[in-house]
Amino acid sequence: MRCYYVYIMASKSRVLYVGVTNDIWRRVWEHKNDVHPGFTGKYRIHRLVYFEEFKYVGNAIAREKTIKGWVREKKVALIRSANPTWEDLSEQWFDGKNVKCTTFEVKGEEKQVLRCAQDDKA
Repeated sequence: MRCYYVYIMASKSRVLYVGVTNDIWRRVWEHKNDVHPGFTGKYRIHRLVYFEEFKYVGNAIAREKTIKGWVREKKVALIRSANPTWEDLSEQWFDGKNVKCTTFEVKGEEKQVLRCAQDDKA
């Protein structure tokens, strides 16, 4: 079954980016490696600090729009409620440009990586 994710990435100085994806590992890897030029690369937004999982894409998109409409203080409160120290939740997923692990836990349930982004040139 396909899952969809709403996620919040942050820079070390806590600049925030809210996004939605059907492949959290690929998308986080792209952010960390500045694959797409733009806002996240410019502000070095490389840390996954929050994410939610959804069964239906419409619900994920609606949640993303809701969070994007919030003032910064409310987004920060959401992050702090689940990740008070703003740790990079994907820190163990990658080893440099390569995928390091193939599973992670959501709400106490282990999820398996179905697809991984890797740098074939390394």
